[in-house]
Amino acid sequence: MSFWQKRQSNNKKINNSRVNLIIAIIFLLAGMIIYKLIDLQILNYDLYYNLASDQHQIYNLLNPTRGRIFIQNDVKSADNQLYPIATNKNFALLFAVPKDIKETEKISEQLYIIFKKEKTEKEVERIFKKEDNENLKVQLEALGDIKDQAGKLKEAEVIAGHKALLADKMFQDLRQVRRETEINLRKKVIIDAYLKKLDKPGDIYEPLEQKVDEAVLKKFYLAVSQPADNIKSEDLEIDGNAIIILNHGQKKELKIDGIGFSENSFRFYPEANISSNILGFVGYVGDKQQGRYGLEEFFDQELTGAPGSIKIERDAKGYPIIINDREYNKADDGSDLILTINRSIQFTACQKLNEAVSRHGADGGSIIILEPATGAVLAMCSNPDYNGNDFQNVKNIKVFTNPAIFSQYEPGSIFKAITMSMALDQEKITPRTTYNDTGQVIISKYKIENSDRKANGVQSMAQVLEKSLNTGAIFAMRSIGPDLFSEYVKKFGFGEKTGIELEGESKGDIKNLIKKPVGELYATTASFGQGIAVTPIQMAAAFLALANNGIMMQPYIVKEIIKSDGAKIETKPKAVGRIISEKASAIIGGMLVNVVENGHGKLAGVKGYYIAGKTGTAQVPAKNGGYQIGAHIGSFAGFAPANNPKFVMLVRIDQPRDVAWAESSAAPLFGELAEYMLNYWQIPKERQSH
Repeated sequence: MSFWQKRQSNNKKINNSRVNLIIAIIFLLAGMIIYKLIDLQILNYDLYYNLASDQHQIYNLLNPTRGRIFIQNDVKSADNQLYPIATNKNFALLFAVPKDIKETEKISEQLYIIFKKEKTEKEVERIFKKEDNENLKVQLEALGDIKDQAGKLKEAEVIAGHKALLADKMFQDLRQVRRETEINLRKKVIIDAYLKKLDKPGDIYEPLEQKVDEAVLKKFYLAVSQPADNIKSEDLEIDGNAIIILNHGQKKELKIDGIGFSENSFRFYPEANISSNILGFVGYVGDKQQGRYGLEEFFDQELTGAPGSIKIERDAKGYPIIINDREYNKADDGSDLILTINRSIQFTACQKLNEAVSRHGADGGSIIILEPATGAVLAMCSNPDYNGNDFQNVKNIKVFTNPAIFSQYEPGSIFKAITMSMALDQEKITPRTTYNDTGQVIISKYKIENSDRKANGVQSMAQVLEKSLNTGAIFAMRSIGPDLFSEYVKKFGFGEKTGIELEGESKGDIKNLIKKPVGELYATTASFGQGIAVTPIQMAAAFLALANNGIMMQPYIVKEIIKSDGAKIETKPKAVGRIISEKASAIIGGMLVNVVENGHGKLAGVKGYYIAGKTGTAQVPAKNGGYQIGAHIGSFAGFAPANNPKFVMLVRIDQPRDVAWAESSAAPLFGELAEYMLNYWQIPKERQSH
């Protein structure tokens, strides 16, 4: 092959390679374009659609207003029959811009004084009170299991000595020094924490305090700024996110370098701690606000409502184009709840419960007041409680639960009234039926004694309740048999939730009575309130059946739900069913009146009225079996007036430190509240003397 032929052949190969390369590039580019189109139109369609929409559309969610919760106001008030106990209020978020702050120490000091000083002093005071209670508890437990009169006298001496120590001047002087030292230590920690936030050169944002009330915000601005003029809090107003000085018609912004605030709507509870165990609170779950505990959680969906939305087109310059309202969906505000709670009774019950818990050095307590004819809750209080406006600072989350529906306990002797009503319903006994009380009953080698460790001889069933004899309750149970007794226990609603509209209700524990045949030992102990666990709301509902001619009503706390459009959903009282006969109800009512007149319930009495009720001093089970030494729960359940009950009430005091029996703790509190309600409703007296 000649030179020219070889050259032509090589040129042809090069041209073919170039063509192939160009074709490859074209295919590669085409593939990339196709891939990009697939990515844009299929794989990431939503992303790019939204990005494009943001350029020519405005889209916002419209948050609904959370529904409010109301209680019944004073019955004498014709104009204002409802009072809000959960509503919405604008609060300020106080923040700092550290790079602009000049007086960090002064501002830190004022932040402590305005926001933390009072709370710190109260916390220190609680520490000392808790210390006193713990010291007394240790001394009482050191006495061992008090069984005789000498032991009771020794217990009284310990309590008297404890009170004398607290009253001693030298002791109080030393305590004051300790108190001031503790407050100063806490103060330094808090101020240092503020300084750490404020002393950050270059930082542009540090939150300082949330949910700041308008009055407190004005107080802080006055304290830090100290304007030359003699300005008072009433001379200030909040305008948007600024504090304005009103001076003879002139408006001037009151500024603090490096400090600002912004207003937001928050859940607000006007009564603070009162009813907190019923209400719960609204807090964040992830990035969303939700109701937690109580009514706020149980009715969260109804209270929250449904969000709306708005979508508006933009023009080429980004300005909104509003043609019509077809892209506007209005938010549905949350429904309002109207409760059955009576404000006056609720406030008084909660106040007196807190006073009683403090007076007895108790761990806590509960009060439930029901309307017998309907089951409506007139009042429900628990101690300890908390401030729903400040729930984030609660250290023990157990406080969030509602003991009135959650706490399970052995009811003790108040259950004897329930046992006696069963035997009366079966007509196996009458109030005059007698038995020989030897002071003890032996079952399966177990010796069961009366609480007073006495043999009382021949006793009637009426005397059994008056003296609270365990052996008499056993006699009544045996008259109907363990199996029928067990059926009655379930019929009274124990072992099941009542269905009240509150989050966190427990169902109690009667597992020892479920298996058939029921063991005699289990039925025996249950007859006087041991070996089973109930909740206060179950116990109150059971006594409601005794008061309401034998018919049990389901407890309820929400009277009405009012939707945002004004539609109302009303709760109808619901009868669970007849538990005992009307005759048995009347007889047990009379026997319970005798308990208040002649028995351990005297301090629950009210002059001029017949009060029916029963005391109960229950032991507290230990974790490892048996019962805790020296620990007990005092309770009183009853109703009044006995012949035509206006209310049913259960009072429970958890582990009082200064008294051993419910007749000295729960019964007097019941009597105070009963007298208040009878006067409040202006119920005529039934007799001249007590």
